[in-house]
Amino acid sequence: MSSADRPATRLATRLAFLVAGFGIACWAPLVPFAKARLAVDDGVLGLLLLSLGIGSVVAMLLTGVLSARYGSRPVIVAGGLGLTLVLPLLAIASSPLSLSLALLAFGAALGSIDVAMNIHAVEVERAAGRPLMSGFHALFSIGGFAGSALMTALLSLQFGALACTLICSVLMLIAMLVTWPRLLRSVQVQEGPLFVLPHGSVLLLALLGAITFLVEGAMLDWGALLVIGAGLVSEAQGGVGYIVFSIAMTIGRLGGDAVVARIGDRTTLLWGSLIAIAGFVVLLTAPVAAVAIGGFLLIGLGASNLVPVLFRRAAQQKVMPTGLAVAAITTAGYAGVLLGPAGVGFVAQLGGLPMAFWLLTALMGLVTLTAQIVTAEQRPTGF
Repeated sequence: MSSADRPATRLATRLAFLVAGFGIACWAPLVPFAKARLAVDDGVLGLLLLSLGIGSVVAMLLTGVLSARYGSRPVIVAGGLGLTLVLPLLAIASSPLSLSLALLAFGAALGSIDVAMNIHAVEVERAAGRPLMSGFHALFSIGGFAGSALMTALLSLQFGALACTLICSVLMLIAMLVTWPRLLRSVQVQEGPLFVLPHGSVLLLALLGAITFLVEGAMLDWGALLVIGAGLVSEAQGGVGYIVFSIAMTIGRLGGDAVVARIGDRTTLLWGSLIAIAGFVVLLTAPVAAVAIGGFLLIGLGASNLVPVLFRRAAQQKVMPTGLAVAAITTAGYAGVLLGPAGVGFVAQLGGLPMAFWLLTALMGLVTLTAQIVTAEQRPTGF
C-alpha cells in the first residue's frame, strides 16, 4: 500500500465526502416532482422515502464487512458510481414500485460510500499524524449546499427533472474519475471474523453518534416549527434558524481540525457538547427571534466537531476492527436521523415541542458526561 500521507489521498478523500453530500442533496429538490408525477399522497410518499433509509442501513452493515476484508477503495468507487447512475432514475420512475426500487438502490449507494469514505478518512488521518476528520466532514456539508443549490437553480431555469439529474450526475462522475486512482489501494484490510457485534467502547460511541445525528435531524425537521410555535418568527421566516445552524456547523468543521489539534479530542467533546447545550437553553428560553437565532448558531458550532471526533475514536479503539466500528457508528447515526425526528414528534404530541427539545438537551448532556470515557485508551479484547 502506498503512503496514506499524500496530497493525492487527501484530495480523493475530500472528493468522496463532497460527492456523498452532493448526491443526497440533489434528491431533496426532486421530492415534490416525484410526488406530483406519481400522484401519491403524503402517506404513500413517506413509505417510498423509507426505501432510501432501508437501502442505506442495509448497505452500511454490509459495507463494514466488505471494507474490513477487501479495503474501502472498491466500496467508495462502487458507491460513488452508484449515486451517479441511479440519480437520473429517480427523475423518471413512473410508478411507486419503480421509485421505491430506485430509492433502495440510491440509499444503498449512499450508505456504502458513507461508511467506506469514513474508513478511508481515518486511515489518511492516522498517516498524517494530525486531525483531518473535521475538514473531511465539512466537504460533505459543502457538497450538500452545492447539490441542493445547483439542482434548485436548474429547476428554476425550467430544465426538466431528467436533464437536471443528468447534469449533476456528470459532475459526480467527473469527481469520481478524479478520486478513483488517488484512493488507497488497500485500507484497513482485516483478517478474522467478517461480523462482530458492537461491544465495549464501540457501543458507547455508536450511542453518542446516534444522539449527535439525532440533534442534526431534529434541527432540520423541527427547528422551524419550534420558533414559529413560540411566536418568535412568521412561517415565511421559519427556515432562517436552520440556515444559521447549517452555516455554523460548516464553519465549525472547516476550522475544527486546527481546534482539535490544539485542545484534543476530550476537550472538544466536552466543550462542544456544552456549547450545544447552552445553545439549546438559549433557543428554548429566547424572548425574541434574534436571541433564538443565536441559539441555533451555538448548537451548530458546538455540535460541528462531535461526529468527526467519534469517528476518530473508532479508529483508535482496539476492541473491534476499525471498519466494523466505523460501520456501527455510521449505522447508529443514520438510525438517529431516520427514527429520531419521529421520536421527537411523539414526545411533542405528549408534552409539547419545547419538552422534546429539552429532552434533546439532556441527551446531549450524555456526550459531556462520557467525554472522558470515550477518549480513554482502550485495551484490546477478543473478538
